[in-house]
Amino acid sequence: MAPFSASFLLYFLSISFSIPSILTASVVEDLENLKPPSDFNLTITSNCLGNPNLRYCKITPFNLHEIFKSTIVASHLCNISNNPNCVESFPKIDLHCKPKIAPLYLSFTFFWKYCPLTILSIDLSNNSLQGNIPSEIFHCSQIQELDLSNNELSGDVPVQNISLLTNLTFFNLSYNHFLECKISDKKFFKRFNSTSFIHSGLLPNHKKFRIKAVLLLVGFPIFVVVMVVWFGWLCFWRPDFLPKFLQRKHKFTPSILKAATNRFSNRNLVAKSSKSSIYKGILRDGNEVRIEIYWETISRESRKRFVEQCKILVQLYHKNIAPVLGWCDNRRFRAIVTKWLDGENIETWLSRSAPPWKQRVKISIGIVAGMCYLHEEWPEVGYDLKTRNIQLSEEGEPLISRFKFDHHNSSAKKIYKFGVFILEMVSNRRPLEDFERGETSFVEWIKMHYPGNLENVIDKKMRRTEHIVREATDAIGLGLMCTDLSSGNQPTWDQLSNMVSNV
Repeated sequence: MAPFSASFLLYFLSISFSIPSILTASVVEDLENLKPPSDFNLTITSNCLGNPNLRYCKITPFNLHEIFKSTIVASHLCNISNNPNCVESFPKIDLHCKPKIAPLYLSFTFFWKYCPLTILSIDLSNNSLQGNIPSEIFHCSQIQELDLSNNELSGDVPVQNISLLTNLTFFNLSYNHFLECKISDKKFFKRFNSTSFIHSGLLPNHKKFRIKAVLLLVGFPIFVVVMVVWFGWLCFWRPDFLPKFLQRKHKFTPSILKAATNRFSNRNLVAKSSKSSIYKGILRDGNEVRIEIYWETISRESRKRFVEQCKILVQLYHKNIAPVLGWCDNRRFRAIVTKWLDGENIETWLSRSAPPWKQRVKISIGIVAGMCYLHEEWPEVGYDLKTRNIQLSEEGEPLISRFKFDHHNSSAKKIYKFGVFILEMVSNRRPLEDFERGETSFVEWIKMHYPGNLENVIDKKMRRTEHIVREATDAIGLGLMCTDLSSGNQPTWDQLSNMVSNV
């Protein structure tokens, strides 16, 4: 092993010991294989007595192994950086465009800790370095130039550490990805040339600012117009997208009903007649609804009257009245929206399960209760009292669910409809399907068998005891009394309620 010259020891780390003058192995191998000479500690001590400013002199006790490894790394860096005379001076670390080895040397923390005082310039540009600025290089506090340009550095710039580099006159952070406007100290930018921060992310992009200004001046008015149009569209077509407090209560638009029924698809069609259709729909809030649509064209006055009538329907509140959620008034169609009921209608319930007499009486009592409520509170509200229009709730309560406003729907007519209803409950026959002239023929058929031949009238599927037959006979008598419009024998509302309860 050839000894180092005295000048090398002075400028490098002022250490006199034997080390190979030509290092052929890799840096890592050298660090692992070479050991400090036996007199290394004495040499370090002597150097510190001669020059106390040396960095390792300020850290006691000496870490001989770290100081020795720093010497080896310095030798490599001096040669790689093409310094003119590594024995005499080590003024510059040049790792420009060496992305494979630059991270390696940056990882040698011990070298930066004891870096030679002669180093004045460090070039780490074009190395694809990532993350924050390497903090290790700030140990070389005497440097005058630091180039970190053309990397992929990001995060915050350590302004406080850089301010401690009092000799630093050239500092290049261009072409990196730092956070804009994170440096509050404006003196930092004045200290260095503006070219030091080109495309670094630290300086505002004036071109981008101008584009933003143009977009703001042009785009904001357009945005306002679009928002107004969009808000108007929501208000008039899809108010269900608005917050609850901005929605018009009970008012449905055609677009809402169209969306709820999947564009009025046949799949959602429940029933249909010449003038109306009934759909099952799902509103945007998830509620299932029954939508009864009337397709006929009516006058403006009639539409206005329809809305006033619907405002009454939404106020109905009784356990035997299906909740009305709202309405839709449009030139093409009108609709009444009620809560969807999963239970069967009475017609299906009678034909499918042949319910016992006690349950039929309970249904009839519930219907009378709902009718009396409407008669007392809302006498102007009509309803189509057919077994197919009466729904059963989950609790088994009958619910009047099909409403109409008709001047001909008088109190006598409503009681007549109930008479037909109770006769259907007893006989389990369909007036419109089983008889040629509908309800009229059905009532005449009942009269023909009353009172002597009622076994042909009472539902044969139902269990019939003597007691049940007697009560069913009373119910048929009540039904015939309700359907008698000519003799004036129809019961009053109070009598109707009492008679049904007595049954």
